[in-house]
Amino acid sequence: MPAALHTYTVTPTLPARLAPLRELAYNLRWSWDHATRDLFLELGGAALWESTERNPAKLLGLVAQDRLNELASDALFLGKLDAVYSEFRSYLERPSPWPEDLSIGYFSAEFGIAECLPIYSGGLGVLAGDHLKAASDLALPLVGVGFLYQRGYFRQSLNADGWQMENYPVTDFYALPIEPTEHKISVEFPGRTVFAQVWKAQVGRIPLYLLDTNLTDNAENDRHIAGNLYGGDNETRIQQEILLGIGGLRALEALGKRPKVCHMNEGHSAFLALERVRQLKEERGLSFDEAAQAAAASHLFTTHTPVPAGFDLFPTDLMLRYFSDYAGKLGLSFDALMERGRHPHGDRDKFNMAVLAFRSARHVNGVSKLHGAVSREMASSVWAGFPESEVPIGSVTNGIHTNTFLSAEMAKLLAEHGGSAENVSDDALWAVRNVRRGKLIEWARAYAAGKCEKRGASDWETDQARQILSPDVLTIGFARRFATYKRGDLLLRDIERLKRLVNHSDRPVQFVFAGKAHPKDDAGKELIRRIVHATRDDALRGKVVFLEDYDINMARYLVQGVDVWLNNPRRPMEASGTSGMKVVPNGGLNFSVLDGWWAEGYDPTVGWSIGRGEDYADESYQDHVEAVDIYETLEHEIAPLYYDRDSSGLPTRWLAKVRASMVKLAPVYSTSRMVREYAETYYIPALAHAATLAEDDFARARALVTWKQKVRAAWGGVKVEAVTPETDHLAAGQTAGVSATVCLGGLTPSDVTVQLYAGPIDADRNLLQAMPAALAVAEDLGDGVWRYAGTLPSDVSGRLGFSVRVLPAHADAVLPQELPLIVWE
Repeated sequence: MPAALHTYTVTPTLPARLAPLRELAYNLRWSWDHATRDLFLELGGAALWESTERNPAKLLGLVAQDRLNELASDALFLGKLDAVYSEFRSYLERPSPWPEDLSIGYFSAEFGIAECLPIYSGGLGVLAGDHLKAASDLALPLVGVGFLYQRGYFRQSLNADGWQMENYPVTDFYALPIEPTEHKISVEFPGRTVFAQVWKAQVGRIPLYLLDTNLTDNAENDRHIAGNLYGGDNETRIQQEILLGIGGLRALEALGKRPKVCHMNEGHSAFLALERVRQLKEERGLSFDEAAQAAAASHLFTTHTPVPAGFDLFPTDLMLRYFSDYAGKLGLSFDALMERGRHPHGDRDKFNMAVLAFRSARHVNGVSKLHGAVSREMASSVWAGFPESEVPIGSVTNGIHTNTFLSAEMAKLLAEHGGSAENVSDDALWAVRNVRRGKLIEWARAYAAGKCEKRGASDWETDQARQILSPDVLTIGFARRFATYKRGDLLLRDIERLKRLVNHSDRPVQFVFAGKAHPKDDAGKELIRRIVHATRDDALRGKVVFLEDYDINMARYLVQGVDVWLNNPRRPMEASGTSGMKVVPNGGLNFSVLDGWWAEGYDPTVGWSIGRGEDYADESYQDHVEAVDIYETLEHEIAPLYYDRDSSGLPTRWLAKVRASMVKLAPVYSTSRMVREYAETYYIPALAHAATLAEDDFARARALVTWKQKVRAAWGGVKVEAVTPETDHLAAGQTAGVSATVCLGGLTPSDVTVQLYAGPIDADRNLLQAMPAALAVAEDLGDGVWRYAGTLPSDVSGRLGFSVRVLPAHADAVLPQELPLIVWE
């Protein structure tokens, strides 16, 4: 090896007339624009396009110069190029309808944008990528921040026993549709400084900035911090999260982009909250509490996990190693810094990233209505004394970026009918469904045979792979991360019944499985092995298949081609799920447990449910009941409906269900709706709240901190001393008064709200669907005691109950999020 190595970069030479191709290649909008992809497909041909993993930047460097020169004078190709480029420029130059001062930083550990950019592992990353794409479509002023992983997530292969094997190919950044910026940032680690190069991926109108630590400036171990996505030990994880949160914010600063609102997609980036506090403290002379108050107003935290075990935890000794000096920069003792991440009822030796995010953000949401409810239950101990419905965690149900996953055939058909399936004829809809199912099976056969050839399988096995599946059979897809709660093997509980379904003489069914287990999840790998073994049974061979190395490209073929998407997680463990949403605009139907998004999207006209939303204490019994439900529904409802044809050979009742699903669900479960909801519900209110607190050199933020300190100090003296209703019997619609005597201690009525909390009660005297109503100050009784008065509600009949409660109140505070105090009578 040479003692010194010098590097340089070679870029393809494009004839001047083809120059727009480079701009098109280096903007990832091609990942969701059919016309742009078709242009590159024509440029290099199908074989070359596929060999680059559908990467136009790499393709440009591989197309022969003679071919480029030929196309530079090809009038037909140039006409297509001009049309695509003109539409591209119009897309980028559309004016933004959002407030001029709005700017959003969106931080995520992974982004799934295109399969050639391997910086994603699964649903969370694909959602983040779709978030950027929708923000681009909506002209929302947002920037993304993430990692440029050298080896990314693993590529999956299966050994002869069906056991998952992982390999981590090294990514050549210079062959990707991304470009390095001139900026390099640094973050202080114990005894050293770690540097990261900032790269830029352009996603339509949205820049995505990615951090690369594989630099000669760094020590050997530090060069691999951004090596693997979700790889390494706990120390690697804390290093990554420091770089993502603190380093990511510094990268935006270096680029001259200081976002007004910061969105933490999961808790991996929560250290950014501390960095924003440090900035405000040093630049504006604020105390820690004042800076934290001001910064939190513009933070949004989206949680994706329905279980506490899903949150990152760092032990005290690890935190001490990395944050002992940083705590001083915040004006905190190390123990006070630890307190920012300690769960009030958890292990005090652990720093919880979700707790840090909760405490550092005034806006928190789950990713479906059910997940919002599950998250409120999980966090209820933090807001002790509050009804669970008032725990301040909202929800924005996930969606999918429709154009990324919509087939070209279905896109064309819908465009011809005003964008809606409502007026599409049965024969046209069925024709597209048959084409896409056929393309899925043609691709799956070639893909499976290619995998056999690559691992040196026998000629017989390779020939079998070329014959898997049938284009005329009801096709059901199951593809997702193989975590145990997703129950990938549930269909195998009664293997003989599965064989009867698959081999039915008149109504056969075939299944396509795909997905990866986490490298350290042996239980998940065992699920895959069981399925692979089942596919080798003579009665199931070629009719139940497992496709290895699931990625975005495979996902497109699956969601565009399958007739039904099967999803059977153990409820309520699925936070949202988005894979099933992707089949909807393509004319596929969902068959799922009522969990995540399907709990709110399901009705009998658009698909099928597994169970009726029951929760079970006995998991084995739950698995048995729901497996039986799957077999029964497939055998007696789904397959008969699919194979019920009219005189023209059309499954008209099936297509009615498809049409209803497309019309009712596709517009709702899209990232266009989702990102607009984020903007209107969180981004814009956060911008306004943060601006209010920043007025007059943060005077209102300082005042709010002082007020909170006063309330906390005095709260022990707040007490509801007496409550007196005028009557215990009312006719419906009749009014009656109620009064409460309340001791406020050292507080005044302007510091609190006193509420009547009333509603129906059950046999155990539990309030049901109770609603709060403010009581008004009626009299100052002296010595800090006040009388409040109001009216008992009587809009419903039956047995009702009520109580009186006192809560803090302040116009500039987000309550009860930042001050979870409450006193009941």
